[in-house]
Formats: sequence, C-alpha cells, structure tokens
Amino acid sequence: MKISAAAIFSLFIVKSEAFTAPSSLYSAKYGSSAMSAATMDRAEAEGVVAAPSDEKTSLVSGEAAIMNSPVEASMEKEIEWPVEEEKDDSIEPGRYADLKNSIALPFLPRPTALDGTHAGDFGFDPLGFSEKYDLYVMQEAELRHARLAMLAVVGWPLSELMAPDWMLQHGMAPSVLNGFNPVSFLATAAAFGAFGFFEFKTSLRSKVGTEFGDKHQQDMSQVWNLGVAGDYNFDPLNLYSMFGDDYKSRKGLREVEISHGRSAMLGITAFALWEKLTGHPIVENSMFFHPNLLLPSLVLAYVGWSQIYEVSPLNEYPIRIQYTNEGEMKLERLQNAAQSASEKLSEKLEVVKEKDAEYGIADKILAAPAKVIDAAKSTYKYW
Repeated sequence: MKISAAAIFSLFIVKSEAFTAPSSLYSAKYGSSAMSAATMDRAEAEGVVAAPSDEKTSLVSGEAAIMNSPVEASMEKEIEWPVEEEKDDSIEPGRYADLKNSIALPFLPRPTALDGTHAGDFGFDPLGFSEKYDLYVMQEAELRHARLAMLAVVGWPLSELMAPDWMLQHGMAPSVLNGFNPVSFLATAAAFGAFGFFEFKTSLRSKVGTEFGDKHQQDMSQVWNLGVAGDYNFDPLNLYSMFGDDYKSRKGLREVEISHGRSAMLGITAFALWEKLTGHPIVENSMFFHPNLLLPSLVLAYVGWSQIYEVSPLNEYPIRIQYTNEGEMKLERLQNAAQSASEKLSEKLEVVKEKDAEYGIADKILAAPAKVIDAAKSTYKYW
C-alpha cells in the first residue's frame, strides 16, 4: 500500500490537534499558565507518560505550581561558569629585564632603561645617554635623524647620477665636507629650513585624540602615558597595519623602521667620509650604481650560502658557522646533482670527440669565419 506525503502530513496535523485540544479547555478555565499542567494530567490519564512519583501538582488561583520539583531545586543552585581573564592589549614592559648583559654588546652590562620594552631596543648604549637624558626625547631625536638619513642615502647617489654639473662639487654631492656653490647652498638651506620648521611644529607634541595617537596610548599603557615617539599620525598608504592592527604588529614595523634608519645613518656617514678622503663621487666605479654582473653574482652567492650555512647567535660563545636546519641535506643534494651532471657531460664530450675525429667538426667551425670574410670581400672589387 502506498501512502502519499500529503496523507502523512494530514495525519500528523490531526494527531497534533487531538493531543492539544484538551489543553485549550484548561486554558479557557484556568488561564494560559495552567496549560502545561493540564496537558500533562491528560497525558498521564491516557497512559502516554508516567507520572513522577516524587512530584505533586496543584492548581491554585488558576496557576500551576509544581511542588518538590527536582528541576526547581536545580534552578535554585548557583552554577559557577569559568570566566576567562581579559588580557590587556598592550605591550608588557621588560622583555629583556632578566638579562644582565646587553644583547648588542654582550661584554657590557645592560643599561637599566633599556629592557627591550621599546621598538629597536637591544641594549646598545655604550656612552650611557639613556641614563643621563630623557628616554622619550632620545627616541624622538633618533627617529628624526633616521628618517632624514633614509631620504639622504637615496638622494645622495641619485644627485650625483642625475643632477646637472652646476649643482655638484666636482661631480660630488654638495655637503659640509664637499663644500657648496651659491645655488646648492641656497637649495640646501631652504630644505633644512623646511625640516626645522616641521620639527618645531611637531616635535614632542601630544598626539592624543588622533587615530594613531589613541592606538599608541593603549599600546604603551603599561609603560607610560607618552604614546610612541615619532608619531606624526601619517600613513597615507595604510602600511602601518599591513601585518595586523594590533600592538605586536605595530611594534614590529617600528622595529623595521628604526633598523633601516640606523643602517641609513651609518651609510650616509660612510658616503661623506669616502668622498672627503678620496675626492671621488661615491657612484664612481661602484658596482651598486652601474650595470654589471658582479653584484647579482654576489647576491646569488649569498642566497645560496644562506640556504646551507648560518652564523650562530652572537650572544652565545663561541660564535661559529653552522649548518641550517636542512643545510647538510641540501649540500649533499647539491653535490650529488653536480656529480651526476659532470658524469653526463663527460659522456657527451666523449661522443663529441668521436664525431670530431670522424668529421673534423672543430676545424670546420674555426675555419668558417675566415670563409665568410673572404666571401664578403669577393663581392666588392675595391677591397
């Protein structure tokens, strides 16, 4: 016998109405609050469910009350739910507070103020400036010099490569050590005047109320209420959050910036000293500024070397060159590949030698240019 889906659905509705019909009578007589109790009584009378032995029901003033109910007792008992402690979304001070010696200079004690809390803090302060002067002011000064150096280390060689001769000093960029001509002096004075005015307007100013100022205030809330040094609230390309919009990502990018800035300060100093000592532009006969094969060869060699070897941590004694995690395996694969290629090349060379001995291929190749020249000369009688 086949039963359609419509018939099954109709049967389900009829059964539902038959079960809930008595409850409507009780609801009309005693109110909606007695509906569940009345429905339960009818179900017990018809033997659909078994009445619990430890429960007594009574209807008082149109309300259903359940006496001695285990459910009610369980509701009165307080349940303690585990609550996770909220972690403070800010930098915890004292990353290197447990270290006695500096990371940058392991043979010197770590300066008290440099405990790794701030970006770029690796305990380098051999002259003790962080002990004598305000740390925030020192950070602000370092960042400003670092940013100027990053601009200068790019602009210096570009000026020597692209600027007209009347802007240069014997082919070198104008500087305190190289000297100036009237035009370059006025241009340099105007640039530094603009930088000075910018510093006067922005240096050591509170950034609270700005987008980055409020974020930095929260990031540094466990350290101080000064925020972050060098904050101009300037990020038109939205690079500051490229690795994440949290305090860890922001601190990481600040470390990248100050690391590049320190390298740039060393680089621009080296440019000035080199040109003063040698009297030649930094771009002259340099593999970094003229097309050549030496620089890419050195880069490839370094990349290949770093895949196999690495230098041990500088704060561990002794400092040594060691294999990377997979360095030894990579070196073995490279040696096997080179040996296999050498064997195949030797086999091919043997074949080439046999063919050359048989047909004189090498002699014919060497004689071909002379034949081409003779053929070209024969086409013009005045040669």
